[in-house]
Amino acid sequence: METSSKPKNMHLGRKISRIRELRGMKQEALATELGISQQAISKLEQSEEIEDSTLEKVAKVLGVTAEAIKNFSEETVFNIIGNTFTDSSSNNNNYLCTINPLEKIIELYERLLASEREKVEILKNK
Repeated sequence: METSSKPKNMHLGRKISRIRELRGMKQEALATELGISQQAISKLEQSEEIEDSTLEKVAKVLGVTAEAIKNFSEETVFNIIGNTFTDSSSNNNNYLCTINPLEKIIELYERLLASEREKVEILKNK
């Protein structure tokens, strides 16, 4: 793959790091799940390019697809949240969002936290 044709935001290591952080997972936990050292995770997250086989393994542990990691963009996430609301003063559309994005984020966080607790219990029982 030529560097010139690659999108600027294609740094896979940073995307993995951000997804891991959003999931509330530490490098040590990811390393344990992958059977590698925390230092290896640190090096992985500093890598712009990552082999597909490694990316698949990391994606599985993070609970996403490799494509989701490749296409991850915080800007897109914020745009989706920002476009969920319509300012009724600027137009005649009286649309009001029926969901609270903050509640959805909290709900997701709680599910991720429960999942992490389950993983910890499984690791303790090994």
